[in-house]
Amino acid sequence: MSKENSNPFKNEDIVKEETKAEETNQEEIAKDEVSTEQEQLVNNEEKDKLKEEYDKLNQQYIRLAADFDNYRKRQESERENLIKFGTENALTKLLEVLDNFERGQKTLEGVEDCEKVKESFNLVHKQVFDILSKLGLEEIKAVGEEFDPNFHEAVMQTPTDEHPEHTVIAELQKGYKLGDKVLRPTLVNVATAG
Repeated sequence: MSKENSNPFKNEDIVKEETKAEETNQEEIAKDEVSTEQEQLVNNEEKDKLKEEYDKLNQQYIRLAADFDNYRKRQESERENLIKFGTENALTKLLEVLDNFERGQKTLEGVEDCEKVKESFNLVHKQVFDILSKLGLEEIKAVGEEFDPNFHEAVMQTPTDEHPEHTVIAELQKGYKLGDKVLRPTLVNVATAG
């Protein structure tokens, strides 16, 4: 008899261990399968949540884009109305000046006195300037001021010792601004070192 046959329980122990190892292996495989199925479920749930959130954000974006487009159109319409009614308001005020020109024309047909013409002309000029001032027009000061390229356009330079350098010594054409915006710079003669 050999040693292996002398211990009949030894084979049974080996068989039990192998069976036990196989059962443990099968349990681990089953656990892995369950774990994989759970991971897939979790992944599917996460995908669904992400898709819902994406859809929600996409809808918000679409609404925001539509709101912005509506806002842009409304602003454009308001701007057009402001320009239209602003022009209408200015023209309505200038109609008074036009009326005064026509009255002056009729009045001056038989007048030979130049002083009367001059007086009428000055009156209409003052009325025009007053109306434009009410609309926000301002004259840009120039003579005696330091040259500022934001408000003045130098078309001449005169060497002189009578005025400080870069000082406006003559206004060749008046400049105007509306608020902070320059409508037309003042054409000036600027003093340079003599």
